[in-house]
Amino acid sequence: MENKTKTRKELNREYTERVKPAGIYQVKNTVNGKILLGSSLNLEGPLNRHKFMLKIGSHTNKTLQNDWNELGPDVFVFEILEEVKTKDDPNFNLQDELTLLEMIWLEKLQPVENGYNLTARIREA
Repeated sequence: MENKTKTRKELNREYTERVKPAGIYQVKNTVNGKILLGSSLNLEGPLNRHKFMLKIGSHTNKTLQNDWNELGPDVFVFEILEEVKTKDDPNFNLQDELTLLEMIWLEKLQPVENGYNLTARIREA
């Protein structure tokens, strides 16, 4: 019987080659309802980074960091709101689709007026 275990190199290659989800996410304070709305072409990165920066006390958004310090991590939810649905269409543009989703969610949630966002520019790498 042949061994089908993948090498670490193969697993790493598969991980880096897989399609990373693009879309909209939020960090939500469940006590006061304030949110930090964000978007990214790789959703996993920013969510992990926000969580890490808050945990070590060095998030760039001071209001969010203060609420985290005061209320604790248990009142915050990190969630993906919507992923860009990719299409098998030569004219499909991931950046344009993400921009459209950003406009919809900014309008819907008003994170600058009602949340932690300082500007309507919410895209991260």
